[in-house]
Amino acid sequence: MNDLHPGRRRLLKMFGLSATATTAAILQADPVLAATLGHDEKTGVSPASYKPPTGLAGNTDAKRTALDWIDANQGAITKLSDEVWKHAELSLREWKSSLVTARLLEDNGFTIEWGSAGFPTAFVATYGSSGPVLGFNAEYDALPGLSQKRGVATHDPLVYNYDAYGPTYGAGHGDAHNTLGAGGTAAAIAVAHAIRTQGLKATVKLFGSAGEEQLVGKAYAVKAGVYDGLDAFLDWHPFNITVPFWNTTSALISATFTFLGASGHGGTPLGNKSGLDGALLMATMSEYLREKNVAPSGRFHYAIINGGGAPNVTPDMCSIWFFVREGSPDRARVLYDKIVDCAKAAAQASQTRLVHKFHSATWNLLANKAGAELLNDNMRQIGAPRFTGADHTLARAVQRSLGRPEVGMPTELTPLTPPAAAYTGGLATDTADISWQAPTAVLLAAAYPPGIPNHNWGVTATAATGIGHQALLSAARYLAAAAVDLIEQPDRLAAMRQEFTERTSGIQWASMVPDGTQPPLYEPPRYVFRGPARGPLASGPGMTVSPCRTDDLGGGVTGPGRCRRRR
Repeated sequence: MNDLHPGRRRLLKMFGLSATATTAAILQADPVLAATLGHDEKTGVSPASYKPPTGLAGNTDAKRTALDWIDANQGAITKLSDEVWKHAELSLREWKSSLVTARLLEDNGFTIEWGSAGFPTAFVATYGSSGPVLGFNAEYDALPGLSQKRGVATHDPLVYNYDAYGPTYGAGHGDAHNTLGAGGTAAAIAVAHAIRTQGLKATVKLFGSAGEEQLVGKAYAVKAGVYDGLDAFLDWHPFNITVPFWNTTSALISATFTFLGASGHGGTPLGNKSGLDGALLMATMSEYLREKNVAPSGRFHYAIINGGGAPNVTPDMCSIWFFVREGSPDRARVLYDKIVDCAKAAAQASQTRLVHKFHSATWNLLANKAGAELLNDNMRQIGAPRFTGADHTLARAVQRSLGRPEVGMPTELTPLTPPAAAYTGGLATDTADISWQAPTAVLLAAAYPPGIPNHNWGVTATAATGIGHQALLSAARYLAAAAVDLIEQPDRLAAMRQEFTERTSGIQWASMVPDGTQPPLYEPPRYVFRGPARGPLASGPGMTVSPCRTDDLGGGVTGPGRCRRRR
């Protein structure tokens, strides 16, 4: 095997296991890792011999009804996506984006319950009250610094914040969550339309999720029971290829470390205590962990949040924000504890006081093979996203600008293949916690050009163009078609449930968020309280909010406590 395709023996070594390690040994060392990585070996699934099953996807009036609804409403669906793209609101502050998403669902017969797990921009939209309960996902948060003009293939931020000493760019949808939310919303409405017109027995829930980019919303919502009672969960994410999968992801822990010192003049610094010194010392010490304390499956990365305003003022407060990733919750905790030790040592060395704030954490993903195979058969039946010549031209221009091969957009579906035998690190998602509550089927759809990394301005450039539109419409079709099959073919749903039961046997899921942890929250602007029952404020699951008058909020104070609530 060459370095680009490491064999199983080498991958096991990379995980710190012997080259002769068996699934039983992995299971004994880490049952969660075994449930995600070892299940294929346990059940005899081999990348060399695997062939995706066919004949799973039905061809029924109900499915055609759902797909026809998407085709007939493409304008409304892509308009939602483009509007969220324009808002480009950061995590946990998706005020307008959540409102427009909920409004489209409400206009199509869904009831909206705001304030999931206490997050003002989170909601649950429900249609139906009987039969299997199928969940869909909507995310709508943007990323800092990734502003970019729509359809422009060279770096040209739409929002530029001028400052003579430190200019910044505005937020942008560099992970294309505008398409993700619109695609999931369209799929949920299409299935609800099929239920209504074809007399099916099923319940559809669309979960509007806050702060996915910071891995926050779902972690707290799952802990609070918001996702309880699902029979299956169907999700997608924008990417640069189109394929379903049952790979795992990284478990992740998010925390900030704030160093408090004493300010003073930079020209007479004796006696000053710099919070920035503490943050820089922590960053430096953590770097020394990488050689001997971080496995190939591990990652940690950080950003300094508030490093001071001017060189001649010693900053008395500075925060450094860490993400810590590993292949399972236990492995993530081990690495995280080492990071915490660096913080303590940095505070002692800088003579500052450390304030440690745990924000959120999520498990690694338990994607469902049976669900991926059902998606795959539907995707083959429906076909790949259909990109135009203009789409390919834009894609090649973005690729050229970023020094990547100018191949345009993919014209075919990527074949479904089993995951690698071991995990060598990567992305994380707070959908992972849902995947340990209900069978979860996941796919990727090409919403930006191959070779372009997500969390890049090149993604923002294409997310509100024909490229993003084709991706989200295709994803909506795939998800809706598979959902109708789960309703009309109980054996398909049973297969997903059986696999889920086998994988989770002997594993007791528990939230990685400690009890009593205060989630990161922002105060909503005043307009959030306006509108017919659309004010997204409640104090927890099971609560809805009645409309609030602006004069109810006297003194400029806003918050859940100022609105009437009812259970």
